[in-house]
Amino acid sequence: MVILKLRIKSLDEWRELATVSNLVPGPIFVPTTDEVEAGQQVIIEVSSQLLPNKVLLRGTVQSWRPALPSTDEQVKLTFLDEVLTGKRTDVPRRRHHRLPVSVSVRYRFANSPGVIDSEIVEIGVGGALLATTEPLTLETELTLEIIPPGGAAPLAIACKVSYHTPSGGTGLRFLTRDADGERRLRELIRRLRAS
Repeated sequence: MVILKLRIKSLDEWRELATVSNLVPGPIFVPTTDEVEAGQQVIIEVSSQLLPNKVLLRGTVQSWRPALPSTDEQVKLTFLDEVLTGKRTDVPRRRHHRLPVSVSVRYRFANSPGVIDSEIVEIGVGGALLATTEPLTLETELTLEIIPPGGAAPLAIACKVSYHTPSGGTGLRFLTRDADGERRLRELIRRLRAS
């Protein structure tokens, strides 16, 4: 997947590049020398001194230069606008960046043999966002099974439910117990980014 980098230096620059009004996502102009085709799926990596972390948005290229964020990225667009306009200032810094993905997974609760099919929509070394119709109970431990791109067997990752999103997603914190577990997560994310 192509990653387009967007650096925002000021609020005025953000207002020139993005159209965010009445909670309706609009096109974001991303200056780039990379030639991309209309309809191509991309990731827009937004960074700014005004943001605590980089924000990654999925989008579809509208023409060879600007990209149109997916409608399911509205929460992130609203977050970007609120932080860059100064409406939100109490945002903690995240230790690891999150990669927007759409990956089928299975999960099972601790001490339960039954598995549930689902999808993750974001992943980072520290955790993932699980698409759920109803949020899972906080502090619940579960095992997430992901088949890495090019892999045959699923990678089992111990997780704990740590937060909920307004759209009903469930935030998971990975429970890596050693450096080898973190290395395997970094390799999984590298493969997902390259696929």
